[in-house]
Amino acid sequence: MSQTASTTARKPGTPPKRRTPRLLTVIAARHITPNMIRITLTAPELGDIPAGCEGAHCKIMLPEDGQSAGAFAAQLADGPRPVTRTYTIRHARPERQEIDLDFVAHGDEGPASAWARRAAPGSFCGFAGPGPVKLTEFYADWYLVAADMSALPVAAATLEAMPRDAKGVALIEITSEDDRQSVDAPPGVAMNWLLQPDPHAPSDAQERLIRALDWPSGTVQTCIAGESGVIRALRAFLHNEKGLSKKETYISGYWKIGLVEDEHQQMKRAEANG
Repeated sequence: MSQTASTTARKPGTPPKRRTPRLLTVIAARHITPNMIRITLTAPELGDIPAGCEGAHCKIMLPEDGQSAGAFAAQLADGPRPVTRTYTIRHARPERQEIDLDFVAHGDEGPASAWARRAAPGSFCGFAGPGPVKLTEFYADWYLVAADMSALPVAAATLEAMPRDAKGVALIEITSEDDRQSVDAPPGVAMNWLLQPDPHAPSDAQERLIRALDWPSGTVQTCIAGESGVIRALRAFLHNEKGLSKKETYISGYWKIGLVEDEHQQMKRAEANG
């Protein structure tokens, strides 16, 4: 082994150096519904992301107002860590070095929504990921998908990845009737769009409808995500009352009424360790 190799090799057991987040550039931004903004982003490194990563989460790092791309790239490399939020890859086109991310549009209420509202070709952000796809195998006799606007991208990506002969039910809460999206779900999955005009008000609509379902026999797989209060109730019902195994139930709280993401992530870590 050369002297250079011996001094740069990572010691056994030492975690690998964290990769510098990639700098992505906006090439398109548009409202796909009144309350959802789709941002198309590009960078040469996106040619290396895995095909079929729709539905995987990623981290988006946001520049400060007026910050130059050069200064932001330096910050990504050297710190401090920019404001960071978690999003879902809605579409991935590695052959074109592109991804689509969908942002719930709620004005300047949060930093990500504010950034997306102002985004235009030439805007930029940082990117880390993608993480793992939530459902990689589809073997159930019946599927249950439930989401609010925040989790609509993972729900839609999961429905579109299902076998064409899949059967099940999808429940998606939207802010207005015009927020319905075109989702290429299997014909055997019944799509239900639930109107929830105030997403910051507690809702039990999903739980009531899921409890009222004519529950099928056989294996059930789920993809359920959204507000943590809703998720807690659904998790208790599915695991404790219906006896579904954790292996078959992807169910995750993406946000909580009254908390910003950093506070919500801290709450989730405390619950996991409690």
